[in-house]
Amino acid sequence: MNLLAFDTSTELMSIAVQCGDDSGQTTVWQHTAPGGAQTSAHLIPAIQGLMAQANLKFEQLHAIVFGCGPGSFTGLRTACSVAQGLAFGANVPVLPIATLLAVAEEARNQYAPQQAIWQVWALLDARMDEMYAACYEFDKGHWTEIAGGSLIRPEDLGAGPHTVLAGNVFAAYGARLPAPAPSPTSTEASPSTDSTQPGVPQWLEALPTAAALLRLAPALLAAGGALSADQALPLYIRDKVAKTTLERAVEKAAL
Repeated sequence: MNLLAFDTSTELMSIAVQCGDDSGQTTVWQHTAPGGAQTSAHLIPAIQGLMAQANLKFEQLHAIVFGCGPGSFTGLRTACSVAQGLAFGANVPVLPIATLLAVAEEARNQYAPQQAIWQVWALLDARMDEMYAACYEFDKGHWTEIAGGSLIRPEDLGAGPHTVLAGNVFAAYGARLPAPAPSPTSTEASPSTDSTQPGVPQWLEALPTAAALLRLAPALLAAGGALSADQALPLYIRDKVAKTTLERAVEKAAL
């Protein structure tokens, strides 16, 4: 299966191309670079470079896979517009995948690739003192959404001390998240190992990556997730990107 995947929902721009041959062998080419404001200028040239490395034409793709959100408004709009334009031009379908699911898959692949059953809260910094959150369970090769994507304050996360958390929120909100259970060999409440998931730290740094999207794509395509190009739409959870002048003034007065 030939796939192009990219995610620009965070500070990372992640791109990957997968190419299969007649013998069943699959090769993956990857590219990562800073995202943010640079994404709109650099995404298409980076995709073209990776496709050239793979010796693939866009018409040879089975689908264009992209992280549809939640995440940066600008990043999501860029990903959707690029996916839509490329898919229209090549007459191939798109496969939107939730960025929080990609976080969960990236964490699983990095930290618990051998575990048949695994549950994790995926968390992304939403700015404005909030984060995007969703809970997923991995069971024998399949992901199930336990709690859908939501926008919450860190202290409102309904997770216990033995819960595995993955994402990019720990530097900003670590002091306000449920403290990990102490290690059996220490009385300090620092990131430790959950006894139900041996060897896996409870706080996992992870971002949605194109490689994670590629690993998720086959099952989602088999389940009918492919859409026409005009359905390359962003998944927004927040409907505002900044606080008003009045809201900022009220917060400042409360300090």
